[in-house]
Amino acid sequence: MSNPILLADAVLMQTEAMTTEGVTDSRTLAEVIDAELRARADPTRAEKEKAYLKSALTHYGVSVPDTRAVVTDAMRSAEFDHDAVVGLATELWSGPVGERPSAAVRQLRSVPIYERRSAAVMVLVRGKGHLSGADADLIEAFIREAGTWALVDPLAGDLAGPLADASGEFDQVLERWAVDEDFWVRRAALLAHLRPLRVGAGDFERFSRFADAMLEEREFFIRKAIGWVLRDTAKKRPDLIFEWLLPRAHRASGVTVREALRPLSPDQQTAIRSAHQSGRSSHA
Repeated sequence: MSNPILLADAVLMQTEAMTTEGVTDSRTLAEVIDAELRARADPTRAEKEKAYLKSALTHYGVSVPDTRAVVTDAMRSAEFDHDAVVGLATELWSGPVGERPSAAVRQLRSVPIYERRSAAVMVLVRGKGHLSGADADLIEAFIREAGTWALVDPLAGDLAGPLADASGEFDQVLERWAVDEDFWVRRAALLAHLRPLRVGAGDFERFSRFADAMLEEREFFIRKAIGWVLRDTAKKRPDLIFEWLLPRAHRASGVTVREALRPLSPDQQTAIRSAHQSGRSSHA
């Protein structure tokens, strides 16, 4: 197994070719975004959101729509190419505040800010037309450092998925992610298939291989991801999901089965529930 992609290494590779002016511009714009986010901070919301996400990050308490609006306004204010997208996202994810941050700010930044990281993901998603498989290391580094589904899921479904759908460059990346030791990376390999399968397209054969190999995992976030993709695929192709899940129902978790059943017909639901329960009974 290859060594995990470290953010510091990924950032170094991405920024070596950037000019000093480009780095400075990214840092300045990142701090404009940060100031706008802080202006919308809600301490009560921050406390509740941190508890809900079981987050180790610092939270400002800014809603997702408000964060997206700040990012959208900021990105409309400047021209973006590949380096600008990567530079801004990197600064938001892990960059310092200003050239010489105060001791208080350094202490604040010792724990990453959730909204800055959420904004970084939005920058990458909004700028994905400038990205390619060559940016896989940076995306992977973000996934490894995210530590919450609220950041991992858009990195996977809204970024890695469309990049994989647009180019074969990402194929081997997803294959590697699917067997990674980090369950967040494995979850990303699954959810990268979500958007195309949801609309009746996508590579179901590859998702099937990934899901089949992970079907008996005990990790909740893997079980939930498999069920989520099956459920959304079933909205367009219920028979495909019924035929896939029925012979595997005895191996699947209750979380996976409950999610996958929702779009299926009553008869299909009954058959899968029966197969699932019989498998559980035989192992009791």
